[in-house]
Amino acid sequence: MSDREGPDGPPHPHPGIDFESVFQALPTPVLLLDRDLVMLEANRAYQKISGRSRAELLGRLVFDVFPDNPADPQATGTQALRASLERVLATGERDTMAVQKYDVEAPGRPGVFEERYWSPINIPVVGGDGRVVLIIHRVQEVTALVRARLAFSATPGVPLSREDAMAADLLTRSQELQEVNQQLREAHARAHDIAITLQRAMLPSAPSVHRAYAAVRYRPAASFLHVCGDWYDLIDLDENRLAITVGDVVGHGLEAASIMGQLRSALSAAIHATQQPDAALQTLARSARTMPGALATTAVQTLVDRAAHTITYSRAGHPPPLLAHPDGHVAVLDAVGDPPLGASDEAIPRSQATVRYTPGSVLVLYTDGLIERRDEDIDTGLGRLATSLRDHHARDPEDLADALLADLSPTDPPGPDDDIALVVVRL
Repeated sequence: MSDREGPDGPPHPHPGIDFESVFQALPTPVLLLDRDLVMLEANRAYQKISGRSRAELLGRLVFDVFPDNPADPQATGTQALRASLERVLATGERDTMAVQKYDVEAPGRPGVFEERYWSPINIPVVGGDGRVVLIIHRVQEVTALVRARLAFSATPGVPLSREDAMAADLLTRSQELQEVNQQLREAHARAHDIAITLQRAMLPSAPSVHRAYAAVRYRPAASFLHVCGDWYDLIDLDENRLAITVGDVVGHGLEAASIMGQLRSALSAAIHATQQPDAALQTLARSARTMPGALATTAVQTLVDRAAHTITYSRAGHPPPLLAHPDGHVAVLDAVGDPPLGASDEAIPRSQATVRYTPGSVLVLYTDGLIERRDEDIDTGLGRLATSLRDHHARDPEDLADALLADLSPTDPPGPDDDIALVVVRL
């Protein structure tokens, strides 16, 4: 590594750049907000277009400096802007707003508002933990364009200049595009809600016969792009043997939810037929090859024998189960591990291992959404889960499941990056 090279890769080609000067020199008006929507910085273009100095802006809530025009009962500027900014915080995705009428109080003239129109874009700045830490509010004033369009509509017989006509036409096309974007956003949200509803309908609650010693949880991802591929199952094979499954489909939305339902049913049939975790996953892998979108699915199949006090397990590319002994010692069940479904030669048999447990132990199965974080080794998340399980292992399954989620699942916006499925069983 050279003297200038950092741990994250090659050095920046221009390490001496003054980014504060770059920010101030940007010709586009830009405002920097924190998660509480307090203004942290404004470039010179923004100060000029808003008629406010840095001293009047920084450290203040954006809506305190730029309230709605109290003389306009139809004013919705603050409401629309707040909704967009909160959407960025919740989804971690940029949000392009439609052209907004947002009157601004005239500098030095308290209570006097000027009619202004704006085209804003709100852009997230994401930190190392995947959370939105800042919002870039970029805005262009389009008051002249709107007035040209209004003039064109009000007096259709009066010709506009070529420039004004082009500006009016561009504004019309922009507004039409914003309407289409809003319709797509609403359709996407409906599809997201339908996928989650389908997912929840297909995932069982812990059956009454299991509720005394088992708890299950499903938490959908915050982002539209990472939802609806996780599943779990608890199946009594006989009075002494309980099969517990957790799996994760690569994909999102309705397609992933549909594939999840098919794979869950197929694995349930396979474990009933084979009575062995490795053979069940081998059968599931063959089924996955016939389902578009099912390849690269991960799963772990366990078989608890209460009479023999053993756990037999097989893994297909899935994070390992954890076993907490009554004394609090936590074992990671990673003695065997095979590739995800469809990622290996069918002729090569899958592996399984058997461990003994002491009555009163706790078995935990989960999907990677519980332990994975951006820019963090998965072993760090696994260690965090093991620590939480050690700390809370004596709780009943329902309380334990809630405690594990509280310790590991992000609760602040934007929330978990991926679905989370969790099964806790007191043995």
